[in-house]
Amino acid sequence: MPEVTTLTPKTPHTTTRQPALVYAVAAVSAVGGLLFGYDTGIISGALLYLRQDLDLSSRGQEIVVSVILVGAMVGALGSGRLAGRFGRRRVVMWVAAVFALGAVGAALAPGAEALVAARFVLGLAVGGASNMVPVYIAEVAPTAIRGRLMVLFQLMVAIGQLLAYLCGWLFAGSGGWRIMFGLAVIPAVVLAVGMLKLPESPRWLVDNKREGEAHTVLRRLRPQGADIAAEIAGIRDIATAAPPVHRRAMTQPWVRPALVVALGVAAFSQLTGINAIVYYAPTMLSDAGFGDSIALLTGIGIGVMLVVAGISGAIAVDAIGRRRTMLVFIPLSGLSMTVLGVAFLVGDSTAQHWVVIVSLFAYILFNGIGMQSVVWLIAPEILPLSVRGPATSLATLTVWGFDLLIAVTALSAINAIGRSGTFFVYAAMNVLCVVFVLLKVPETRNKSLEDIEKALRAPGPLRQNLR
Repeated sequence: MPEVTTLTPKTPHTTTRQPALVYAVAAVSAVGGLLFGYDTGIISGALLYLRQDLDLSSRGQEIVVSVILVGAMVGALGSGRLAGRFGRRRVVMWVAAVFALGAVGAALAPGAEALVAARFVLGLAVGGASNMVPVYIAEVAPTAIRGRLMVLFQLMVAIGQLLAYLCGWLFAGSGGWRIMFGLAVIPAVVLAVGMLKLPESPRWLVDNKREGEAHTVLRRLRPQGADIAAEIAGIRDIATAAPPVHRRAMTQPWVRPALVVALGVAAFSQLTGINAIVYYAPTMLSDAGFGDSIALLTGIGIGVMLVVAGISGAIAVDAIGRRRTMLVFIPLSGLSMTVLGVAFLVGDSTAQHWVVIVSLFAYILFNGIGMQSVVWLIAPEILPLSVRGPATSLATLTVWGFDLLIAVTALSAINAIGRSGTFFVYAAMNVLCVVFVLLKVPETRNKSLEDIEKALRAPGPLRQNLR
């Protein structure tokens, strides 16, 4: 496909020194990922005491855990529309304010109903952050370092989850969950203040006929001597070629391959079981006889593995590619989950406890690298500009929809088919995910967003056009 092959070599080299503002944009906006990770992860440690303080049944615990995901689905849908109208940067600032409001509400909640309402508000912010921050980074970052900057979002999610586990251990005890929830106000303020000094997405500016502002922004975001006019011309060409967004825009035949990839990866990111472990690991281990202290410390280990996976994933997606990262590490994720299921079939012993903990850590590491490092990266990369806002919202909605499915069924599944049966189901989902990646997912490493869109529009299979 001539257009793609001639344009791709013109992307910036990784050896070019990038302006500090590029990294500042990624670092500040990725604080939204830290909030996302903290507010979804903090329930893991808090739940051990919430269920006592508020007298929650298993179903009540699932509701408190999962209501944030209902809010996230609403936030993901709404943020895409708002960002199309008001800009990516402004929506991220609004998200920070909603994070702070939800954190205060959860910390002061007088009962289960108020806590559920506050966690729904937090969900609105989580959905908005998970939808808009990756898009914002993707549209600002240079092609050569786009992968690692976008994976910074997932790394910050992992750091947020680690902080959540640490706070769950530090503030363990009746009533300590209020402090756990309230601490989220601090990064929310940091995000809001930091975004004040960051620029708007140049691609959004061009799409909204503000090319002069886009030129000024790109001068600050690109190395000295970069061909800003050519980059703006490329964005303009894509924006001009794109049809107006309407209800059926995402069903056009040339868009469909990208949508299948984005939605498929989004679904498997949850069906492979990661958040069943993140949300319920301390509860499952405590109920299995490990003791609350060991369960909470194991939770901290899970947080550490998430951070290690985030760092490793950031390196892997640019070093070996998005597709190959998935194909290398998802099979190992499925194997680890299978070992975890087998471990719960054998009798209780010290050796069995160690096998459970090691396989749990291995699963988190491999799934974190192979699946979680790609899920927030692939949709903003592969979806075309004309539908990027609503289509990324749909992909984010898919993440939260399947996350909700896992959250509201995990404990019930354990009660129905046991821990081993539940883990074997998740292991099977890892196998299906590998098949999906082999058949559908192309490699987008070192391809500009405009090159990827040209490959979508060209005749022939997307994977072949992007080679």
